[in-house]
Amino acid sequence: MTEEIFRQDAYAKSCEATVTASDGRGIQLDRTVFYATGGGQPGDTGMLRLADGRTVPIVETRRDRETGEQWHVPADGTAPPAIGTPVVAEIDWRRRHRLMRMHTAMHLLCALIPQGVTGGSVGEDKSRLDFDLPDAILDKDRLSDDLNRLIAGDHAVTMRWITDAKLAAQPELVRTMSVKPPSGTGRVRLVAIGDVDLQPCGGTHVARTGEIGRVAIGKIENKGKHNRRIHLQLEE
Repeated sequence: MTEEIFRQDAYAKSCEATVTASDGRGIQLDRTVFYATGGGQPGDTGMLRLADGRTVPIVETRRDRETGEQWHVPADGTAPPAIGTPVVAEIDWRRRHRLMRMHTAMHLLCALIPQGVTGGSVGEDKSRLDFDLPDAILDKDRLSDDLNRLIAGDHAVTMRWITDAKLAAQPELVRTMSVKPPSGTGRVRLVAIGDVDLQPCGGTHVARTGEIGRVAIGKIENKGKHNRRIHLQLEE
């Protein structure tokens, strides 16, 4: 399996790696800084740099749901490197950092609305979270103010691990109703934001909430009897 450097260091922009597989699914590496699509967060884009100066643009990073294998998808018409080729894997850092900021802000939004999350999508500029809120009336301006207050608090964002058994004994930690945290390896990663929020998550996040910058709540939609969709955007 690919060593996923981003699990321990979301700020790693590149790494040396070796091609271990290359076929119609894409390119597989022995180690990578590329995050694969999952949990509502899109996969990284970037490039693979070869020793001869050639570059292979990576337009998507996917994970095989059955095997867990990670695949770097090259741009159409690009000749993939052969198995055994050494490369430098380099992500589009500007895009990744915006996704990190947004994903962390979405955790803070979860802290402000302590209800089940029924869906969501992380984007570079705009994101959304769906909550199980049957009869709630939400004040968009107040929610924006509260969210920016938490961001300005500059809370530390830290990671720790919990066993599958301990997570099963604490179901209240799982906020997502539609997507369950990855399990089966014996442990699950928890993301803690100060004493504000704690939940399982495999995505990438900033180190402190102050790094997010100001955000704004967009429209709030009624998407069904038990579903309120809240749109969020970076205020830049």
